Amino acid sequence: MTDSTSQPPAPPVGGVCEPVLLAVADGVATVTLNRPDALNSLDIATKELLREVVQAVAADDAVRCVVLTGTGRGFCVGQDLKEHIELLRSGSSDELFTTVERHYNPIVSALATMPKPVIAAVNGVAAGAGASLALACDMRVLTDTAGFNFAFAGVALSCDTGASYHLPRLVGQAKALELLYFPRTISAEESLSLGLANQVVPAADLGSTVTALAGQLAAGPTVAFASIRNAVAYSSQHSFADALLNEAELMNRTGATEDHAAAVAAFVAKERPIFTGR
Repeated sequence: MTDSTSQPPAPPVGGVCEPVLLAVADGVATVTLNRPDALNSLDIATKELLREVVQAVAADDAVRCVVLTGTGRGFCVGQDLKEHIELLRSGSSDELFTTVERHYNPIVSALATMPKPVIAAVNGVAAGAGASLALACDMRVLTDTAGFNFAFAGVALSCDTGASYHLPRLVGQAKALELLYFPRTISAEESLSLGLANQVVPAADLGSTVTALAGQLAAGPTVAFASIRNAVAYSSQHSFADALLNEAELMNRTGATEDHAAAVAAFVAKERPIFTGR
């Protein structure tokens, strides 16, 4: 697969001034927040472009794994508070108080529900909505200088972008409330011990580590991965009996895929299966 043939139907995002960059190669779409001077904070223009890009890669069958990362020292520190203050002062309530519905909810929904694995390559601090975006991904690989800060209460706001859903499922309800009530920067090592991080690596190793992990996922049985993702999310909101019914439906779906047939044939032949994602 080459970049020229695998770009999803997203807006052009290759220029150096674009707040969101997109690169697609070998079945992996890398979405990079690109406002390093602002620690990749999210102003309206960035949120709108991020929403379009994430929804596009979610819908592109040629993309079999997605990586979300940032440029510079920060992964994403959430809402751009400079723009936020300007909107407050100008009385632009439509822009200010509809951003959760128009931007954050669609972005995090696409990240959390797309039918393919998603990795957060956390290159620096992830705060507020930035931390929430990372939690919506399946796996989080952090540099040893990165960390999370659930900063909402510090600016007298409730949590958003899925934090109320994902955080307690990762760390438990009591710990989630503590982290939300008393915002602080949680180090990479503590994030690992709490279950917020899957791996912590030196900054110099982040790219190679994530590339290897994303490559492994992109070469895997995409429909099976999507079904596992669905099953785990579904079970957290439904009864045991309903979860079993959903598992049965997903098992029937994956059992009818080309990848399953290829894997069984490879097993009998004592060969390594080659998955096409179909």
